[in-house]
Amino acid sequence: MTPTKPYLLRAIFEWAEDNGFTPQVLVNADAPGVEVPTAHVVDGQIVLNISSSAVRLHNMDNECLNFSARFSGVEEHIYLPIDSILAIFARENSQGIFFEDVDDNPEPDPDKQKKKTEPTKLKTKTKPKRDKSHLKIIK
Repeated sequence: MTPTKPYLLRAIFEWAEDNGFTPQVLVNADAPGVEVPTAHVVDGQIVLNISSSAVRLHNMDNECLNFSARFSGVEEHIYLPIDSILAIFARENSQGIFFEDVDDNPEPDPDKQKKKTEPTKLKTKTKPKRDKSHLKIIK
């Protein structure tokens, strides 16, 4: 089955462009196959503006996102395998999708199957207990 990630990337990109926002991607710069200017990498990650006005988009398909962009006045070729993209979002309001670091088609891990874990309980908002009322009921 085809992964959903590339389709979601294209959808958020189009949504951002249609609404006048600046689409940006957060990329794991240490992932295999990533080609980005290393001078702009911070803590193994880089945020790239992929708006139509900032880049010459060459390709955004199910395998990769590649384009040309200027960094400090120098045109650079950028190549991002889809798996290296951690998020796509609008710069103006941070709305978008932040991807978890999981495969779309994970294979079962025998070590994890042996360990029994308790289900995660969702935290629910509870109202703080109120002090006893100072009002009295009169009959």
